[in-house]
Amino acid sequence: MNFSLAEQQNAPAPRYALRDFFQNPQRSGYALSDDGSMLGFLQPVNVDGNTRMNVFVQPLKNGQPAGKAIQLTQETERDVDGFFWKGPNSIVYAKDFNGDENYHVLAVNAKTAEVKDLTPFDGARAGIQDDLEDDPNHLLIAHNDRNPEAFDVYRVNIHTGEQTLVAENPGNIIGWQTDHNGHVRLAIASDGLHTALLYRPDESSPFAPIIQTDFRTDVNPQFFDKDNQKFYALSNRGRDTAALVLIDPNTPDEEQLIFENGKYDLLGAGYSRLRHVLTAAFFEADKLHFHFFDEISAIRHQRLKDLLPGYEVSLQSATRDERTFVVAAYSDRTQGHRFIYHDDTQQLHHLGEINSALNPAHMATMRPIRFKARDGLEIHGYLTLPVGIEAKDLPVVVNPHGGPWARDSWGFNPEVQFLANRGYAVLQINFRGSTGYGRTFWEASFGQWGLAMQDDISDGVAWLLKQRIADPNKLAIYGGSYGGYATLMAICKTPDVYAAAIDYVGVSNLLTFMDTIPPYWRPLLEKMYTMVGHPEKDKDRLEATSPSLNAQHIKTPLFIAQGAHDPRVNKAESDQMVNALKAREVEVEYMVKDNEGHGFHNEENKFEFYERMEQFLEHHLEPKPKRKTHK
Repeated sequence: MNFSLAEQQNAPAPRYALRDFFQNPQRSGYALSDDGSMLGFLQPVNVDGNTRMNVFVQPLKNGQPAGKAIQLTQETERDVDGFFWKGPNSIVYAKDFNGDENYHVLAVNAKTAEVKDLTPFDGARAGIQDDLEDDPNHLLIAHNDRNPEAFDVYRVNIHTGEQTLVAENPGNIIGWQTDHNGHVRLAIASDGLHTALLYRPDESSPFAPIIQTDFRTDVNPQFFDKDNQKFYALSNRGRDTAALVLIDPNTPDEEQLIFENGKYDLLGAGYSRLRHVLTAAFFEADKLHFHFFDEISAIRHQRLKDLLPGYEVSLQSATRDERTFVVAAYSDRTQGHRFIYHDDTQQLHHLGEINSALNPAHMATMRPIRFKARDGLEIHGYLTLPVGIEAKDLPVVVNPHGGPWARDSWGFNPEVQFLANRGYAVLQINFRGSTGYGRTFWEASFGQWGLAMQDDISDGVAWLLKQRIADPNKLAIYGGSYGGYATLMAICKTPDVYAAAIDYVGVSNLLTFMDTIPPYWRPLLEKMYTMVGHPEKDKDRLEATSPSLNAQHIKTPLFIAQGAHDPRVNKAESDQMVNALKAREVEVEYMVKDNEGHGFHNEENKFEFYERMEQFLEHHLEPKPKRKTHK
């Protein structure tokens, strides 16, 4: 079977049904058991007319699925987002409640389907610290049941739920790191503004600081070397971009440089537990790039690229013997296909296509762009144009990302493809503060919410207008979280630019926002004050850049969507904005979902949100006449 990526057509694309873009995939999240005897995956299950993603398992015979797939989990309120195998017979996954992000960790027996809640603590948040690959019966789990502001580490029996404390948080630890034996050996302490990397030679010894920096300098441990004596870290000490270094705790100020890219931060590195070698480091420029350290990994990656022309490839799961893998093949125009790949035979077995409803030939290309901001800073981003339509005087949706210390990335984005399919160009801007571009670019965002960060978005729009790509009368702006804040600030600061705006779980008041953050963010509050602003010292600036306090400038029609249980951006943020606009009789639509948090995850809520978005944009931007519907 030929899996080369279809060429993009030149004619206008047919109009696909909205649900084709946002429906749950028929199968996804494939993962191999440690011994390769079983395959797990996520599949939608009908629950009262809606679907919820649940874990299924299926036996493998000769490396291929054989026999009946069996439903293992029975979640009905929210999707299972992901899972991993614990040995050959157990699956581990996490769940929260109505989007509150207070996750519980659960283990389910793949043979009996018996479920055990390993962290049954009300109001606490738990996560995996180490899967303890060599211990079939235990996990390391970090949770904040003892102190809502601090995460302790426990060794937990996956069968009984019995937990043993292995690292107690004194209150200032914001991260832990284990060695290859699963012993907690490193910790990161912070008072918000200053960071200390703590080390201990074994779990019976006390932690002692070995590296101290301010929060602008990051030494982020990745994993220990094969002897569990030195450790690899991503460090920007003495440089602008994060590089991969090896650190000896006995001489911690001497970093052995392993690999760096002078323009982009390294995002991470890979390690083979089987062969005890570094495999790769990766960074993101316009796309994701890999630098390979060992020949086996490099040859495997190139072989997969040759077998799957036109696609980017990544390994998503592996057996413990590192001979069998789940491979993802994807692009900017498709979520792509998943395969089982066997190193011994160099053959692929096709597992499925993530979304067969969308033809990649009808989807739009995501084009990297760059422009100069008004102060000369180079800004990167992406422009997606509707297929087969002249790139002139188009309606445009400007889509600032959340975070804000995150970034937009190249790849398939269902929101962007949906908008392009409806005839809109989509502009995504990695404004100053976006991550991956080095420390100087990140620090340029400090104290600039609503100011230079906002100007970068405006400068991107000006660049687009100069190219004559955008119709100046048909500009909309839509964003979530920080992107929602940027949306609201855009219609405060430049009220004549946009014909419509959509704020999705966005901040509206910089003073109240920081009063309602989750308790486990409190240790970082001083850092937030430095990066965003202090509620007393910077009160005037924060008031001037809080949309709900400047609603008198807004005249753009606005649609706001909010989850009632959002722990990051409290519902009161959206309530303030809606009330301020209604008091002035400015048009505002408001959608609240009682079973959602920071963004909508349940399929039926996503459908309703995007249906409302589509109607709102069509009403205010009036894109070109509808094309034939895809069947």
